[in-house]
Parts: sequence; structure tokens; C-alpha cells
Amino acid sequence: MTAPRANLPEFSVSEIATALKRTVEDAFPFVRVRGEISGLKFHSSGHVYFDLKDDKAVLNAVIWRGTAQRLKIKPEQGLEVVCTGRISTYAGSSRYQIIVEQVELAGLGALMAMLEERKKRLAAEGLFAPERKKPLPFLPNVIGVITSPTGAVIRDIMHRLNDRFPRRVLLWPVAVQGERAADEVTAAIRGFNALEAGGALPVPDVLIVARGGGSVEDLMAFNEENVVRAVAESRIPVISAVGHETDTTLIDFVSDRRAPTPTAAAEMAVPVRADLIAQTLDCQRRAFRAFSRAMAERRSALTALARVLPRADQLFAQPRQRLDGASERLINGLRGNLHVHRTRFLKSASVLRPQPLSRHIVVCGERLTGLEGRLALAHRGHLAVAARRIESLSRILQSVSYRAVLSRGFALVRGGEGALKRAAAAVSSGETLQLTFADGTVGATADGTPVKSPPPKSLSRRRAGGSQGSLF
Repeated sequence: MTAPRANLPEFSVSEIATALKRTVEDAFPFVRVRGEISGLKFHSSGHVYFDLKDDKAVLNAVIWRGTAQRLKIKPEQGLEVVCTGRISTYAGSSRYQIIVEQVELAGLGALMAMLEERKKRLAAEGLFAPERKKPLPFLPNVIGVITSPTGAVIRDIMHRLNDRFPRRVLLWPVAVQGERAADEVTAAIRGFNALEAGGALPVPDVLIVARGGGSVEDLMAFNEENVVRAVAESRIPVISAVGHETDTTLIDFVSDRRAPTPTAAAEMAVPVRADLIAQTLDCQRRAFRAFSRAMAERRSALTALARVLPRADQLFAQPRQRLDGASERLINGLRGNLHVHRTRFLKSASVLRPQPLSRHIVVCGERLTGLEGRLALAHRGHLAVAARRIESLSRILQSVSYRAVLSRGFALVRGGEGALKRAAAAVSSGETLQLTFADGTVGATADGTPVKSPPPKSLSRRRAGGSQGSLF
């Protein structure tokens, strides 16, 4: 085994990578590479990564965020493009790559293929479906126009509107070609839809997106996906008028109406005022003729009906006769009723003459006098009986009253609360008492010492004179 040669220089990995990077960048400072986009990836940082390939080789490619925002052609998977940039290396994975500065389509065929693929994808989402299209208003009050403020398009639209039916027009100026065109048209469509009712600017009733003719590359802004989606999301009906009659862009498929030219878009937006006036006058004349004809027909029908109707005197003849008969019967009935009531009155009046009434009053007075006498006798008898009974009850009450007992020297004893004391045992020492005599009540306090009662006088006399028994 031979020893390594001592005169070979030694490099670190970073030094080799830096030397290779410098060599590659010096050899290929600016190149154009044609290939098919593969492995496309849009990073969250805004950078774009993909591969350029042909049938034999693959070249890594990267587009920095600032460059990606300015690109006219957006990278799409499978699209054949020509990328302009500089060749460099990426030391982290030991690969070389192209730093893309510009992307172009590789010929008209590639551009048309890209548009066809985009058209199929958007159609599959239903953006071109007929049922999504909104009807245009018959006579809009405000028309929003999205186009360049300096071109002939806006003049043609305004001239045509003034000829047909002058309306208020709001112009949103945009670039209709170049890198800024698609974003500005998108912002204009969404800006008109963001207007609020009653605000400083009125909300348009219809929008016209217009541009003059040009090549496929010139009209590319109206094929961009963000423009197509903005039209699909619009609440306001949109008329597309991009290019000449033979030009077709993707916005034509998604808009609610497609006009072949900007002038034709103005004709779609409003009717002809003179035609409307003539049509209105014609409708007025037809309505007046129809009204006159209807009135004549009704007048004829009324006349025919009047001929078959009977005359007024015939209509009221029988009711008049019935009224006359009823009035006669009413008079006779009133007279009969008056006669009956007069007879009843006379019969009652004969009973109410003065002499019979006087006799009846005398008889009634005699009867009343007799009844008064009988009532007085009965009253005096009842009073005498009641007085004797009251006197008897009074004597009985006096005999049983406790006051008669008190008059013989006895007293009624009550406690402090008015309770009756019937025995000496019921009286406590120190208790307050009320003593009721025949002539009044006095208070007393019990000392609690029992007092022996003296024997009755009759019993004492029996015991003192024991010899009394000999009298019997």
C-alpha cells in the first residue's frame, strides 16, 4: 500500500463546496433553460421550488418570493417553459440549481395547452355552469365599468350608453395588460361588491369588464385564475367584453353575459330609450282602446238588460195594493180596540161612584173600631198577668240570693285573682283576700294561724243545762 502524496492540498467540505459554487456561477452567470415543470411546490415562505426536466436530465429550480410575486407567467405543473436565471449550487445537499428570474412559455402551443388545462379544471369546479349565471337587470340605475381610463374602450361605452339610455357610470381604472393587470381587475371586481347600500358611492346594478383586442399574450390577464374566481364570486351580474368578437378568454365563460365588443356590452346593459317610449305609448294606446271597447260592450249589455226589465209602476203595483189593504185593516183594528177599552173603563167607573164608596168606608170604620176595643182588652189582661208573674219571680230570687245570707252576718271570701275560697285549707299564708259583706268589700291578708271556731249557741245551751231533758 502506497502512502498518500504529501504535495496534494487538503480541503474541507465547505471549501470544496464554495469553490464549486464560485466556478459554476462564473461559468454560467446568466442562462435560458427550456424544460417541463415537475414537482412544483409553493412554500409557506413564499418561495417556489420545482424541477426542470427533459427526456434525459433534471435541473433543480428555485424562485425567490420577491421574484415570484412579479412573474407574468405563474408556474404550473406540467407546463413547458423557458426559465431565465443563473446557475448556482446548494451546498446543503451537494446539488446544482438554477435561480430563476423570469419564466416564459415555450411557444404558443404551450400557452394554449396551459389555458385549456386551466379551463378544464375550473369547469370541473362548476364555475362555468349555466345555472350559476345571474340575469341582467332590465334598466340599471348605476353601471360599474372596469377598464383602462385612457383607452378608447371607456369612450365607446359612454357614447353608446348616452345614445341608448343615459345612466350613471362608475369607472374603476385598472391596467388591462402587463403584470399588474390581473391583480387590479380582481381588486376592482371585489371592490364594487364590497360597496354598502346607502354609502358614499352607490352599489352598481351591473358590471362591465372591458378591454380592446390584442394577442393571446396581451389578453393573458383575463385568463388568470384569480380574475375568473372573482367574477364567479361576484354578487353583481358581470358582462365580459374583452377583445374583439373572435377573441376568447376564460372570463368569458364565467361571466353572466359575454359581449363580442365593449360597445355591444353597453347595448346589453341598457335598452333603447326611444324604443321604450314608443313601446310605452303603444301599450297606452292599446290599453285605452281595450278600455273603450270594454265600456262599449258593458253599455250595450246594460241597455239590453234594461229593455227586458218591467217598468217601475208595474213593479210597485201589487205592493201598493197590499199596503192600502193593510192600512184599512189597521184603522179598523184600532177602532175595535178603542171600543173594548172604553167599555171596560165605563164598567169600572160605575163601581167607583161616591155613595157606594161612602157606605163601604163606614162599614170598614165600624169594623176597625171593634177590633181596637178587643185589642185594648186583650192588652190590659196580658199586662196584669205579666206583672203578677214578675212579682212572684222577684220574691223567689230574693229568697235564694247570697246577699240575703250576707245580711245575716256572713262574708264571701275571694282570693287575689277573684277565685272563691270555700275552705280554710284553700287559703295560703300571706295571701291577699277580698272579703265581701252585705254593705261592701274590704281587703285582708291571711297570717296562716288556724282559729278554732266557737260552738254554736244552741249546742252550748244544751251542754250547760243538762237537766233540760227532764222536761220531756
